[in-house]
Amino acid sequence: MSGARGVLAPYVVARDPATDFLLVSTAEGEEADVYFHSPTGSTSNRFGGDGIMDLPAVLLRRLNAVLVAPGGPTVIQRDEDRELLPASLRNEWPVVVARTGAEIDQAIRSS
Repeated sequence: MSGARGVLAPYVVARDPATDFLLVSTAEGEEADVYFHSPTGSTSNRFGGDGIMDLPAVLLRRLNAVLVAPGGPTVIQRDEDRELLPASLRNEWPVVVARTGAEIDQAIRSS
């Protein structure tokens, strides 16, 4: 998760090392909570707004990761990544290709 921390570092306005929590904020004042809970996973809360949604897009690109929105879609960066997903994510939930923050926001809102 050091790559994720590196991407988010310029946006961190508060942190709690005891809980591995970061509060990130954009220049527009949009904020989100980020919790690192395993060597390969994190949870984000309160994401919303165009500027803050660009952060997950950058994270997905740089980390070659996927975003699983609870009750919503699984977001991938490239259509060919669909076959790399576990069958449960491919078959039971919508899988959406979204490359930008606006596309990710639209995919989540449409689900």
